[in-house]
Amino acid sequence: MRFMQNQSHPYRSVLYMPGSNPRALDKAKSLAADALILDLEDAVAPSEKLRARELVVEAVRAGGYGRRKLIVRINAFSTEWGEADLAAVAACGADAILLPKVDAPGDITAAAERMGNAPEKTRIWAMMETPLGALEANAIAGAHPRLEGLVLGTNDLMKELGCAARPDRMPLLAALSLCLMAARAHGLVCIDGVYNAFRDDEGLRAECEQGRALGFDGKTLIHPAQIAVANEVFAPTEAELEHARAVVAAFEEAQARGEGVAVLDGRIVENLHVETARRTIARAETIAALADG
Repeated sequence: MRFMQNQSHPYRSVLYMPGSNPRALDKAKSLAADALILDLEDAVAPSEKLRARELVVEAVRAGGYGRRKLIVRINAFSTEWGEADLAAVAACGADAILLPKVDAPGDITAAAERMGNAPEKTRIWAMMETPLGALEANAIAGAHPRLEGLVLGTNDLMKELGCAARPDRMPLLAALSLCLMAARAHGLVCIDGVYNAFRDDEGLRAECEQGRALGFDGKTLIHPAQIAVANEVFAPTEAELEHARAVVAAFEEAQARGEGVAVLDGRIVENLHVETARRTIARAETIAALADG
């Protein structure tokens, strides 16, 4: 399967915004996040659910969000709002619908069937926030062509597991890895969970660096103040870009000499290294083009 690091849009920073707050929805138009999750679920009180749906649908239709991808998290189908949320969001032109607490591939296929004549661009994303969902990650990731991304719900996972909230996230690593491997096996975007202490830049940076080292495409965020750190950490550094260009150049020079491998700084460079290097360069170019736009 195609590795989604070559995707045409980055997802370094994916910011949750409460769907019931008109000022927040408007402010989101000026934020540097790569994507926005307009939330109809956890961030909205029961008494505000219907109004939030109206506000989000109106905001998506009105536009003005520029390059930012608009993902709408709906309520579960088991609630009184879920079915109507899906119908309304599918018709408004959002980039994706985020399904909460996905436990099985049938959750994805059921949503896809209910979407009817939704625009082709409207994809499905899945919240991976239960032990069952993590164990079924591979089947979920391959459930339907409309599925584009997995989002880790680490707070719910910790609650369900009854595990400690450790800085190294050791109790969560199995679930994180299962979901990430499933996403990569099926060519999906995979976004790490939130960091709750939004004033702790050092802690956020450490968790972003861990997420990037594991292979995540970006991080979900709960506050605009977290965007800059996520954007920085999940983008290639100048040193990484310089090395990537050197890898490609060394390999191309070796090929021109009729050699199948190259040597750079005492290390063998093969096709797989060149593919990784070209992904790094392409990702940096995509980020730069979006920033210029």
